[in-house]
Amino acid sequence: MTSDVMNEKFQWKPYLFMALGIILFALVYYSPPWADAIDPAGAHFVLSREAKGAIAVFLLAGTWWVFEVVPIGVTSLGIGVLQALFLIRPARDAFTDFMVPAVMFIFASIMIGLVFSKTGLTKRLAYKMLVIVGERTSMIYLGCFLVTAALTHIMAHTAVAATIYPLLLSIYALYGEGDKPTRFGKGLFMGMAYVAGAGSIVTLLGAARGAVALGFYNDILGEGIRQGLHQDISFFKLTYYMAPIGWLMTFLLWGYFMIFFKPEKKVIPGLREKARQLNKELGPITRKEILAAVIVFGSILVMSLRSFIPALKPIDKTAIILISTILFFITRIMDIDDLESVPWNIILLFAGAMSIGNCLWETGAAKWMAVNWLVMFQEAPGFVFIMGITFFVLMMTNFIMNVAAIAISLPVALVIAPYLGVAAEVILFSSLVAAGMPFLLLVGAAPNAIAYDSKMFTPGEFFLYGIPASIILMIVVAFAVLVLWPLMGMPITTTPIG
Repeated sequence: MTSDVMNEKFQWKPYLFMALGIILFALVYYSPPWADAIDPAGAHFVLSREAKGAIAVFLLAGTWWVFEVVPIGVTSLGIGVLQALFLIRPARDAFTDFMVPAVMFIFASIMIGLVFSKTGLTKRLAYKMLVIVGERTSMIYLGCFLVTAALTHIMAHTAVAATIYPLLLSIYALYGEGDKPTRFGKGLFMGMAYVAGAGSIVTLLGAARGAVALGFYNDILGEGIRQGLHQDISFFKLTYYMAPIGWLMTFLLWGYFMIFFKPEKKVIPGLREKARQLNKELGPITRKEILAAVIVFGSILVMSLRSFIPALKPIDKTAIILISTILFFITRIMDIDDLESVPWNIILLFAGAMSIGNCLWETGAAKWMAVNWLVMFQEAPGFVFIMGITFFVLMMTNFIMNVAAIAISLPVALVIAPYLGVAAEVILFSSLVAAGMPFLLLVGAAPNAIAYDSKMFTPGEFFLYGIPASIILMIVVAFAVLVLWPLMGMPITTTPIG
């Protein structure tokens, strides 16, 4: 009887949080007009009815995602529906975002993971890794995190997560707990998502956000760069400043997960020998494994070369990676039945994230929020302003695509910075660090959602443990600004304007 009562009480939780999301939506959407945002130059940014509606949808979706009142992909569908019903954006715009190139890139990345799993490549790689790292679960954590971080230096972190994910499933299968969630399982999959973000900040190949940020930096400060007033940030200079931060976070996250998700077992007895035996049973590498590896790494190579070969730059990376999906079917590695294995819940999650991100951007709501937040720091010391912009990007990148978070915040920050005597370079790099590591919400980055497909943790758990991880990230940025980057030669301060 007591058990039945407890279950009945638990069932009310989703409805309470569902109602909370609806109440937040109604309070914002139907509230009187809000005051304009005013930037340091005196420009006014009006919050229109549509923009206020975008913020209302943003709050409802965030609440429903965190507490998973319905499947996360269904919440994403609601984002499009609300935009159309309340005339926030035309239905064509709201739902077109569900199939933009970024979403298709995630689909293609997931297909790569499915191919690696189907052909047996992931098991082969997993067994070889376990032979190297041994039987200590702490070393298994470290080995998986190091491989994930290293791969994000040469390929998009979404593709890395989709490739590593089935490998982690194979490793976890040898833990001896079946599909049951454990501390080791939570740490393994959540850690992969966090570390994929940490590694992806090190080069321009890890994610699109770096190229977008450099584009704004060059557009706004072009004349100053030509006159030598600001550094010209090249591919290798970005890596020079970011590598220490990316790898410091990787090792700190390893320690973090060893504390918060210390594996139930210190060692898995006989694991190394079992991995050798299982690898031997796989037999020689098959034609399909070779073919899949060639297709995947061929796509990765071409995408990587886009940064160095001008002729390839106009070609969208989504088109390149989708070629791999088409080739999987042409070569009969995959068939029509494999499409049923695609986790459409995860793809819909990111489709909704793209839709709300574009909604906030196109209605002007994002600009209004950015200006209101950043002008609060226009009289603050330079260090406080740097941390303020870092925190804003960190929050925004958890809700909307990190490229959009950079796009709405960096231009405003670069305009305010000279008045406070803050160098543009430190604003650029602090923002990029924060944009790369959304530790709170699944929609913050594709690796978060891919890890969630393991069913080892809930969106609420991801959010809860993301709070201390985000605090660690802010401390690392503060250390970089105050100590590390000045020692490396990055300018932090300038002579204030006026």
